[in-house]
This record gives sequence, C-alpha cells and structure tokens, in this order.
Amino acid sequence: MSRNFAAWPLILVLGLLSLPLVIMYAFVFIDSFTNSPPGSMIPDEFTLEHWQFLIDPSIAGNVWSATLNTLIFACSIGAIVVSLSSMGGYALSRLNMPFRQFFLAGIMVMHAFPSVTLIIGVFLVLQFIGLYDTLIGVVFVKASLMLPFGIWIMKGFYDTVPWEIEMAGVQDGASRFTVWRRLILPQVKPGLIALVVFSFLDAWGEYVLPRILAPTADYRVLSVYLERVSQKDSITYDFNLFKAVGLYYTLPVIILFIIFQNRLMNIFSGGTKG
Repeated sequence: MSRNFAAWPLILVLGLLSLPLVIMYAFVFIDSFTNSPPGSMIPDEFTLEHWQFLIDPSIAGNVWSATLNTLIFACSIGAIVVSLSSMGGYALSRLNMPFRQFFLAGIMVMHAFPSVTLIIGVFLVLQFIGLYDTLIGVVFVKASLMLPFGIWIMKGFYDTVPWEIEMAGVQDGASRFTVWRRLILPQVKPGLIALVVFSFLDAWGEYVLPRILAPTADYRVLSVYLERVSQKDSITYDFNLFKAVGLYYTLPVIILFIIFQNRLMNIFSGGTKG
C-alpha cells in the first residue's frame, strides 16, 4: 500500500506533463466530427462532412491509393528489416567473425547518420540504377537505413539465448541453419515481434524519403498526402479537413501501439551486450 502512495507524485507529474497532449488529441477528434461558429472553440453541430474525403477523391485526392502505398511501404520494410536483421544479428552474436568489434562499431556509426545527410548521395544512386521515383527504391533506402538498428537489437536478443540450447541441437545432428530456425528463433520471438512492429510504425510515419525520392502522385504515401492537404490557402483552407485526415493517418499507429505496447518495451532489453 505504501508503494502505491509513493508512486502517486510521479503519476501526478507525468499526468500534468501529458495533459497538453491529451487536450490536443481531444480537440483533433472533436473538431473532425463537429463544426464551430467563427471565433468560437465550442462546437455547435455534429457533422461527417470532414470525412467525405474517404469517398470523394475530388476533395483532397485519392486517400485509398495513398493508404495502399503506405501499407505496401511499411509492410515491405518490416519484412526486409526483420528477415535480414534476424540473420545478421545471429551471425554477429554466434560466429567468430574477423574484425567483429570493428563491424559492430560500424553498425552503430551507420545508424547515427540521419537520412537527411545522405539524401543527395541516395538520390544520385537511385537515379543511376533507375529506381528514382519508384516505391521500391524508397523501400530499399528506408530498409537499409533501419538495418543497423535492427541488427544491433537482434544481436542483443541472441546474446541472451544460452549456448547450451544451440549445442544440444548440433550434437543431435541438426545443421546450423536448422538449429537457428527451429531452436533459436523461437527464443527471440519477442524481439522479432517488437522489431517488425517498430519497423512498421517507423515506416508508416516516414515523410522525407517518399517526398523527395518518389514525388510522383502515383507513389504518394499518407504522410505526403497529409502534407498536400495542409498546403494553406487563406480563402479555401479547411483546417477541420486537415484534422480529419491527420486522425485517419494516426489511428493505425495508436491501435498498433495499444496492442503491442508491451512488446515494444521489450525491444530495448536486447542490444546491450558487446
């Protein structure tokens, strides 16, 4: 009982710090379903007109095409990052590779570079190989930028798996690949789930790379779609429409976080060993 009372000051402080965010999201939700008189913050009527962009492409463009592009983009990155990180992390954790420590340090250095600093070089490479202004080109770039983080995280999870499990499989005659697939991967399943969700959410919120490397409307993702909606005009700009599109864009992230929040917290339990 005393521990619960001792936690109340911390909960109160965190609640006060989070209050502006709660109010902001509450206003976004309310304003997307209501209309308010000019100069007033109090809504006076319920309406669904701000959500007509879901069925009328003439309002803000084809949101379903942007949603499909975003799903393909995020799912592809999640699949690439998890599949390659699960293999790369295992190799760094279990195999006695030459220059292993140097390679680990290089992974962290690569992860330290923000994507903006590499955008010119990436643009030239994509243009040279013919993948500029294609969704697959942006997928490859984003996945490669996330791989150092994924490999480091998975290496930490593999480090926590006892060697005895792997040695028992090898002594029973199983190949190294079979041991990895059937014995080791189930042990790091929490890390795999957390990494795929984290990769999906990070790709879902990506704006800079799709905006610069795939500017054509055919490959527009929701972040770029939202930016198009937010281009202000002093006469016709509809701020409630912008809020409705923003809420539509944010809902999948909130839902996934609520479902997998415990898994996402586990992602930082690995990746700490050298």
